[in-house]
Amino acid sequence: MKKILIVDDSVLQATQLKSILKDEYDITIAQKGEEGLRLAGEGDFSLILLDVVMPGMDGFTLLKKLQDDNATKNVPVILITSLSDVASEERGLILGAVDYITKPFHPLIVRARVNTHVKLYQYRKQVEQQSMTDQLTGIANRRRYEEYSIIRWNEANRLQIPFSICMFDIDRFKVYNDTFGHPAGDKVISAVAQTAASYLQRSTDFLARYGGEEFVAIAMGDQADKIFGHMKKIRQAIEDLHIPHDPSVAQWVTVSMGGITVCPPVEHGYGFYLQFADTQLYDAKRHGRNRVVWADERLKQMLEKER
Repeated sequence: MKKILIVDDSVLQATQLKSILKDEYDITIAQKGEEGLRLAGEGDFSLILLDVVMPGMDGFTLLKKLQDDNATKNVPVILITSLSDVASEERGLILGAVDYITKPFHPLIVRARVNTHVKLYQYRKQVEQQSMTDQLTGIANRRRYEEYSIIRWNEANRLQIPFSICMFDIDRFKVYNDTFGHPAGDKVISAVAQTAASYLQRSTDFLARYGGEEFVAIAMGDQADKIFGHMKKIRQAIEDLHIPHDPSVAQWVTVSMGGITVCPPVEHGYGFYLQFADTQLYDAKRHGRNRVVWADERLKQMLEKER
């Protein structure tokens, strides 16, 4: 069931709305603006029903805060107003509300308007998700990475927790394409992406296709030695797929990985460390491919041993 948040200081009014919608939606009620703001940021709501007149933080103030927060700015808000409160309706719509419901409630109208905006929101989310997903692999695309990486970087700096960036690509992929053809190459890219994704499933992990046969991964919270070990497992898992390569260059399809872990506060910006991770990837290629080269917060290099 899709989730709806009702923010209303009137217990009677909130209960009436819940009774109208409870058969189709999972309803959460907040009786204060501050509580509503907190719940909206924590929950995955498809719609917020917001009373305009509340003590303390009123509906307009809460609406503006919701619009200013990246986590909630796209969640549709329907205002609850009195029948004659035209000025409030106008002000709310200007602030970003998508619709309004007048008191006293008419159940059919409430359900119709709620259903319409929930469906529109879900459709927009689907379209946005598709625009942020690499169609070949099903993981995030470059556009999603560029948006998400900065959000995570800023979060790591704010919380002062370790932040890791990994760049990796498929070894001698041009040779593979020339030997087996591009359709086979596409299957290899997809298999590598899915294998790596299966190891990067924590909420603090992120994986994207950077371009062609190149990928970028982000992880938060782990020290350099731990994430280095984890990336070695991913590299080994890809080799263990035993996808035959052109015998003139390798037995199996493999990847090379380069990365760095930094612990905020740091001297440089995200772009510097991304470039450093790419340099580590180059070193992995230079040392023979099919290996991981990592750097800790002191820029001390860790090199996977010869196998």
